[in-house]
Amino acid sequence: MQSFESNGVVTAYEKIGRGDPLVLLHGGEADHAMFDGLAPLLAAHFTVIAYDQRDSGATKNSPSSYSLADLADDAAALIKGLGYDRAHVLGTSLGGLIAQVLAARHPDRIDRLILGSTWKVNKSPLDVNAAAFRTLASYRADTVANAPEIAEFFFPPDCLRARPELIDIFRGSSRDDGQKARRGAMLAQPVSADLATFDRPTLLLAGGDDRLIPNAETFALARDLACVETTTIANVGHVASIQAPERVAEAVTAFLNSKKKAA
Repeated sequence: MQSFESNGVVTAYEKIGRGDPLVLLHGGEADHAMFDGLAPLLAAHFTVIAYDQRDSGATKNSPSSYSLADLADDAAALIKGLGYDRAHVLGTSLGGLIAQVLAARHPDRIDRLILGSTWKVNKSPLDVNAAAFRTLASYRADTVANAPEIAEFFFPPDCLRARPELIDIFRGSSRDDGQKARRGAMLAQPVSADLATFDRPTLLLAGGDDRLIPNAETFALARDLACVETTTIANVGHVASIQAPERVAEAVTAFLNSKKKAA
């Protein structure tokens, strides 16, 4: 992986492809590897940058606390530091929260925006789906034993039967206790993202079988956006980039290319 340093954070990233830049923001419990199946497909059309956020993967940061605003600033610094005035941005789940804050704080850094399987930035996960998040918290007391049950919140049953190896994703974590604590504290901090003046084309993307984040929560973001489209990928759960990378790539590419022609 390559690295970029800004404000004391050494961000690890992978960059592949040719064309307009497209930055991928991973989910809360993942790192850039969640896009291993998606990035090469998008790289046929775009320069794809998938990076590790603070306390994720190979990125190095101090053990001090940080906020969603800090993570959004990291993304803006990466776009600028790699020599781009602006880039397309795709954020999924927690990455979608970061992308919303990025759009509010650094709108000029975004060309077109894709928000996948995410929710409004000022709502806590318990406000979005209390039953699911409370159940997940109880299962995480023993991730080894409860990995199959945890996986069912992220992938539909048919997918797990066909690809049982996906369950292994949930048997542990690459993060130490300090990293987990900082990530959790970040989500607990109040934050807002005023998107009323954000006028870049935006796609809201949801898996039709997302058990963790209801589609209605993702699509409710349309009320705050001036130029927005919505797409549902049928029979796909929360982690669409892993379950159905070809279908995600098709939706993202069609959106970015159509908007390019219209812009």
